[in-house]
Amino acid sequence: MTDFHHALRSLRVWDTDLPSFDPASAPPEPLPLFHDWFTAAAAAGQTEPHTLSLATADEDGRPDVRTVMLHGADARGWHFASHATSAKGRQLAARPEAALGFYWPVQGRQVRIRGHVTTGTPEEAYEDLHARTTGALASALVGRQSEVLDSPATLAEASAAAWRRAEEEPDAAAPTWTMYVVEPAEVEFFQGDARRRHVRLRYRRTQDGWARELLWP
Repeated sequence: MTDFHHALRSLRVWDTDLPSFDPASAPPEPLPLFHDWFTAAAAAGQTEPHTLSLATADEDGRPDVRTVMLHGADARGWHFASHATSAKGRQLAARPEAALGFYWPVQGRQVRIRGHVTTGTPEEAYEDLHARTTGALASALVGRQSEVLDSPATLAEASAAAWRRAEEEPDAAAPTWTMYVVEPAEVEFFQGDARRRHVRLRYRRTQDGWARELLWP
């Protein structure tokens, strides 16, 4: 057996006490439950609970996925940000649908979201960017996300220039920086169970609000 296969087969899943989840106690809408689970994950010591997998599709229908950061979750939907000129930005312009996936192994929980994607206003994007760190602004000022890079030296030079500008002009704008909002059509909450009796509760948006249904694990 190779080192890879040995490592793979030796790993245990949820080697900890997991919380219980009674779907009968779930609220009528998914957002309050997401807020509760998110804060519980942070309180339980989950590393970077605000990171999520973002899945999109290109104009040919080929799927793509990457890890991004959550910038908010409110009545409008789940928020993240990126450059409109990036790969994800171009894909969302062609196909404004996305899926999000959160995984918090410290509690054996997942949250999956699918829905239509809209863009926020330029003012929202500006406020979002300038509420973050100097490094985040510098990175946004570099731009060119997903473009082919000829060498690490070119990146170092562009990054140094962007850092200088971010420190000298903290109000500088990054024109392509865009806020995206996933308007949920479906939200699924998954609670893992050591005996594999996982609880899956799905919310589906209907004309009358939200329908709730349990799914087989």
